[in-house]
Amino acid sequence: MKRLSERQERMLLSLKKLDFLNRDQISTIHRLGTKRNTNRILKELSPFLSSFREENSTIYFLNKDGREYVNSKKERKKNKFVNHVLMRNDFYIFAGYPHEWKNEMKIRDDKFTVVCDAWFKSNGKYHFLEVDSLQKMKANRAKITQYKGLFENGAITEHLGYFPLLIWLTTSEFRKRQLIELCEGLPSRVYTINDIR
Repeated sequence: MKRLSERQERMLLSLKKLDFLNRDQISTIHRLGTKRNTNRILKELSPFLSSFREENSTIYFLNKDGREYVNSKKERKKNKFVNHVLMRNDFYIFAGYPHEWKNEMKIRDDKFTVVCDAWFKSNGKYHFLEVDSLQKMKANRAKITQYKGLFENGAITEHLGYFPLLIWLTTSEFRKRQLIELCEGLPSRVYTINDIR
């Protein structure tokens, strides 16, 4: 198998960590500059990548050779949640590429369980990230009820010394207002995708 440069390896590792990335996200994360340069580098990596077009953008993910190169067991395929993942990755960029970042993290105490879209540390504190792209508000309401249970139960606060900020990323101002209302009483912040791009 071809030996890659350190920068190329970092690009494959970012796809391992973030699952799917579009060209602009790859360019931003790895500071590749122009679209032309980004396309050239992605072409060099093509033996390790699969891609597809969606909404005027090319989405990249690791193919079999790419997964083997970075020792990833997780096989990704095009699915209806790709936009959800891309929104999560937009927040990863907005948050300044947190070193401690885990996707689909299960958080629980003795009564309540939540699988957050991302669990990350920024400015010395942990945060929950929830991405609202496809789900019904009823599902968001149920999840917020679980977060409120975790908050009121106090086990996380006792363990960390604080309750992590719950961050929501949504698609519209209308949904943002709904989420702000639902999160009343929780340490939370709500952004639209336009707020962070």
